[in-house]
Amino acid sequence: MKNIVILVSGSGTNLQRIIDCIESGEIANAKISMVVADRNCYGLERAEHANIPNQLIKRGKSFSEHLEKIIPENTDLIVLSGFLSILSSDFTEKFKGKIINIHPALLPKFGGFGMWGMNVHNAVLEAKEEESGASVHFVTSGIDEGEIILQGKVPVDENDTPETLAAKVHEIEYEIFPKAINKILNG
Repeated sequence: MKNIVILVSGSGTNLQRIIDCIESGEIANAKISMVVADRNCYGLERAEHANIPNQLIKRGKSFSEHLEKIIPENTDLIVLSGFLSILSSDFTEKFKGKIINIHPALLPKFGGFGMWGMNVHNAVLEAKEEESGASVHFVTSGIDEGEIILQGKVPVDENDTPETLAAKVHEIEYEIFPKAINKILNG
């Protein structure tokens, strides 16, 4: 059984999708051993409802140090699921190849500092892109710079708003995130 630690900052809808995919077998041979949040959020409640050990570590300069102390030794994969804090380069180097993130754009476009949530969707619309999507990638010390594992695309319609685009991208996240996790854990 492969052990996953999931880091969250928000409502945890992708966390719930991962929980459901493990239960259904779409993500095989895996369990979530811990959920960690960097702020008080509904993602912690989702973990609690699923009887998954969970912990809040206040964000700040020592976040990565505290996180490293509580991550189980047998962790196979660390999944950033709507996680907004930046992990230290020491942490990303120690867990190199074992940390993934989902980003609401087709990287390398619209990634990097400040590119999260509606900021991304606004930027995509302002650039008049014809398509957007989501990218699952390995986490490195550079923000959104790690190797891309899987991407999914959605069309950008001329009448899209940041909210309608976000909804379409979120649907593609639900599709590709479990596939990427299963691919990494089970080949």
